[in-house]
Amino acid sequence: MAEPHHQPQEEHLDVLTRTGEKTGISKPRGQVHRDGDYHRAVHTWIYSESTGELLLQRRSACKDSWPGLWDISSAGHISAGDSSLFSARRELEEELGIRLPNDAFELLFVYLQECVINNGAFINNEYNDVYLVTTLAPIPLEAFTLQESEVSAVRYIPIGEYKSSLASGDVQYVPYEVDGQYAQLFTIIEERYKENIESRSLSLQKQINRYAAIHLNPEMTGLSEGDKEALAYVLKASMVMDDIFYEQTWDSNPTLRDWLKENSSSSVINRLKWLYYSINKSPWSCLDENNPFLTTADSAVKLLTDATKPVSGWKGLEYRAAFPAIKPPGANFYPPDMDKKEFELWKSSLSDAEQKEAIDFFTVIRRHDVDLLSSANGLGLKKSDDLYLVPFSEEYKSSLHKASEFLLKASELSDTSSLKRLLKAKADAFMSNDYYESDIAWMELDSKLDVTIGPYETYEDALFGYKATFEAFVGIRDDTATSQVKLFGDHLQQLEKNLPLDDCYKSDSVSAAPIRVIQLLFNAGDVKGPQTVAFNLPNDERIVNERGTCMVLLKNISEAKFRHILQPIADVCIKDEQKQYIDFESFYTHTICHECCHGIGPHTIVLPDGQQSTVRLELQEVHSALEEAKADIVGLWALKYLIDQGLLPKSFLKSMYVSFLAGCFRSIRFGLEEAHGKGQALQFNWLYDKGAFVLHSDGTFSVDFTKVEEAVEGLSREILTIQARGDKGSAKLLLKCYASMTQPLKDALEKLENVQVPVDIAPVFTVANNILEKTS
Repeated sequence: MAEPHHQPQEEHLDVLTRTGEKTGISKPRGQVHRDGDYHRAVHTWIYSESTGELLLQRRSACKDSWPGLWDISSAGHISAGDSSLFSARRELEEELGIRLPNDAFELLFVYLQECVINNGAFINNEYNDVYLVTTLAPIPLEAFTLQESEVSAVRYIPIGEYKSSLASGDVQYVPYEVDGQYAQLFTIIEERYKENIESRSLSLQKQINRYAAIHLNPEMTGLSEGDKEALAYVLKASMVMDDIFYEQTWDSNPTLRDWLKENSSSSVINRLKWLYYSINKSPWSCLDENNPFLTTADSAVKLLTDATKPVSGWKGLEYRAAFPAIKPPGANFYPPDMDKKEFELWKSSLSDAEQKEAIDFFTVIRRHDVDLLSSANGLGLKKSDDLYLVPFSEEYKSSLHKASEFLLKASELSDTSSLKRLLKAKADAFMSNDYYESDIAWMELDSKLDVTIGPYETYEDALFGYKATFEAFVGIRDDTATSQVKLFGDHLQQLEKNLPLDDCYKSDSVSAAPIRVIQLLFNAGDVKGPQTVAFNLPNDERIVNERGTCMVLLKNISEAKFRHILQPIADVCIKDEQKQYIDFESFYTHTICHECCHGIGPHTIVLPDGQQSTVRLELQEVHSALEEAKADIVGLWALKYLIDQGLLPKSFLKSMYVSFLAGCFRSIRFGLEEAHGKGQALQFNWLYDKGAFVLHSDGTFSVDFTKVEEAVEGLSREILTIQARGDKGSAKLLLKCYASMTQPLKDALEKLENVQVPVDIAPVFTVANNILEKTS
C-alpha cells in the first residue's frame, strides 16, 4: 500500500498592528499577503570589508514577488513564534548554505516596506529587521549551496555601484529607495569605512579626558600580618569578578576585550580605543546614553572553518564579531533574541518554584540549540519552551571555581575571625549558588580589611531588573570615620516612622543599619564608568526584611569627587552668594543619608489584590532609577528631620540643599540611561518646577530656601507611595514627565563642558597593583 502523500504545511506568520505590535493572531503566508496584513521579515546583507562589496542573490524565476531580480544577500519572513535573529540565521543557511553564529549578525535598523505588486494580488506590508554580516574578504562563490526554489545565482557588487543602480531605477534589481529609509544601509557602511583617524583619535581622547585619573594609596597600617597575606588572594579573586562581569554585559564582550588589548600597542588610535573601553568595560559609552564609541569595524575577527561547504585552498570564513548599536537591555542574562512577551509566556508555564528561580538574582535564561533548518516552513518547532534556567554556579562555573579557591586560601591565611568566616562563606556560595549565609557574614564583618565580593546590583538588567552582576570592593576600614556615622544607622526606625507616607505602608521592624567607612584599595567587576561613593547591600529582600542592610562608604572616593568635580561645578553653576554653602561635610553627610534611605520605605509590599510582592518585582526595569531618586530625595528629607530633632547642627540646613543642587549636575552628566543620572534628572526637574531651584539671568542657579522643604517632602511622598503600591504605570509616568534633559539642564551641562570640568574619576589602584605584581 502506498504511503499517504502529505502536502507541506504553509508557513504561518504573526499578524501585526499597523504600528508593529503583535495582535496574537497568526495566518498562512498567502492569506497575509492577500489581505495586506502587517507582518515581520528579515533582511541580511553580507559585506566584504577588504573589497567594499555587497553580496547579492538573484531571486528564483518562480518567486511570487520580484522573480529573476537581484536582491538582498538573504531574506525571509519571520515565522509565527520565531524571533528575528533566529530567522536571519535560518534564512541564510536555508538559501545560501551559510551557517553563522549569533555574533555575526549586526542589527542596523528596521525598515517598513508598504507596496502592492502583481496587479494587486500581492500586498506587502512588512516590517523588515535589517542585519549586516561583515566578512574580511569575499566568500568564494563555490562555497555557497543555493536553494534552487529561492535563489538562482549570487554575485558581489561594489557598494557604490549598487547604490547608483538603485538610484537610477535599474530594472535588474529589486527596488529600494536609496534616499529613503534604506539609505541607512549605505550611510552606515560608508561612514564606518571612511573615518578620519586623526579626528576620531581626538574624539576618543576628549571622551577619556572626562575622567580625572586619581591614584589611590590608602594606608595599610593596622592590618594584621595574616590579613596582609590574605589580601593578595582577595585581590586575585576580585580580578575574576572582572572576567565574569565582561561576560555578563554582552556575550561577545570577552572576545572584544581580548582583541582590543592585544592590538592596543599597534597604533595611537588603538591605544585610545583600549583605554576608553577599559573605563566602560563594553563598546557603549556610559556618559553618552550608552551610545557606542566603537563599531563592528573595530571588533574582533573570528574564523569559521565549517560555515560553508569546504573549498580547496580556502581556510574558511573570517567575520567581524558584531555588536548592536543599541546596548542589549537584557545584557547577557537572556537570549539576545528573547523579548519580554516571550519571557512572560514561558514563565507562566513554569511551576511556582521555577517561576521564583526565573526571576531570581542568581540565574540566567538560555535557549536550547535548535536545528535551524528543522524550523523552516514555520512549523512552530522553535517556541518559548526552548528557554531554560541556568544557575550562576553553572553558567560561570570555571571562573567561580577559581575565585572560590582564592577566597578559601585567603580565609586560611586571615587571622580575623569575621573575615575568615566571610571569605569561607562566599567561597561556598560561589559553588552552591546560595548567597544567604555569605551575605549575613558580610553584614556582620568586623575587620580592618573590608571585603565586598559577589553578585549584587541589578542595573545591567534593563529588561526586568532581576539579574545581579558580579563586583568587588576591597578597602581599609577608617575606624575614626566609622564611629562618627553611627548616628544614622541607629535612627532608621525613627526615620521610617516619620516618613512622608501613609502609616499603613510603613514598617515597624526596620533594623539599625551597620555602617562601615573605608578607604578604597581596589574595585572590580560592575564598576564601569562613573564610580560609586557608597553602596547599601544586600538587595535580597529576605535579608532586608529580617536584618536590614549594611552601608559601606568609600571616603577617599567621596573626597576625590568633591575636590575634582563638585567644587568646580559649583564655581560654574551656583550663584555667587550661595557658593559659601558648598562644603565637603554636607556633600558627604547626604551621601550617608542616601545609603541609609535605601534601607527604609517600601520593600516587601502587599498589592491591592492581597498578594505579597516586592517593589523590585513590580516596578521591573524602572525600579533602579526610582529607587535611586527615592534614596536621594528622602535622604534630603531625613537630614532636615535629624536637624529638627537636634541630632545634626543647624548649620547644615542651607549647605545641604545647595550642595545637593550642585550634585544634581554632577550625577546628570552620567547620562539619563544610567539609573543615578535618570533619578537625579527627575529630582532636579521636580524641584525646579516647584520653584525650589531658581535659574538666574547669568545662567547660575540658587536654592529658594522658602520653597525647597515643601518640594522635597512632596516628591518624597510621591515616590514612596508609588513604591508602596507597586504602581509601575505611575512610576513610568513620573519618569516620563520629569526624568528628561530639559533646557536649563542642557545649558548648565554645556557650560561645564566648555570649561572642561571632569565628569567623574578613574581610579588608579597603585597599592593594589603593586601587590598583584609581586604575587603574580
